[in-house]
Amino acid sequence: MSNLNCRPPKRKRKREYKRKQREKRNGVTSMRKLKLYLDTSTISHLFADDTPEKMDETNRFWNDVMKGKFEIFISSVVTDEIESCAEPKRSQMFEKLQQVQFQILSKTNEITQLANEYVEGGVLNEKSLADCLHIAFAVVYNCDIIVSWNFKHLVNVKTINKVKVVNAINNYREISIMPPTMLLEEVD
Repeated sequence: MSNLNCRPPKRKRKREYKRKQREKRNGVTSMRKLKLYLDTSTISHLFADDTPEKMDETNRFWNDVMKGKFEIFISSVVTDEIESCAEPKRSQMFEKLQQVQFQILSKTNEITQLANEYVEGGVLNEKSLADCLHIAFAVVYNCDIIVSWNFKHLVNVKTINKVKVVNAINNYREISIMPPTMLLEEVD
């Protein structure tokens, strides 16, 4: 006979409740980690000698990623774009990825369909389908933020507002799109 009760045993629930009460008294709050989808530009800027300020900020962000402050997600679009880079940058980018825990998201029909909705909705044009796929991966997999240095196609008010509209029409939640600098903690 199967147990249809999906609740944890009463003892375990009671321990969990007491732990949360103790944390609350001690000022500890357990927040879940933000789920970040990294587009290729974020990884690429770890080596952006031509923009030293962005490279520095990206490396500061990467240090936080290496400390496990976020849940990191990428897609096959990211790995394909890295594969198309010339050496030695391609190897350097894959080496950086090996430094952190991340999950590669699988492409589904839903993602392809949503990316096409972004094109049809005027978010970006057909030539920027890869960028629409980045957005669709992050939205379908319920990431909190897309992290990107791509101001031309992703990190701009027009794109962000149009993504909100297409997501609302298609019953998806909103997603934030921002550069790595927005996730850096201020150092005094």
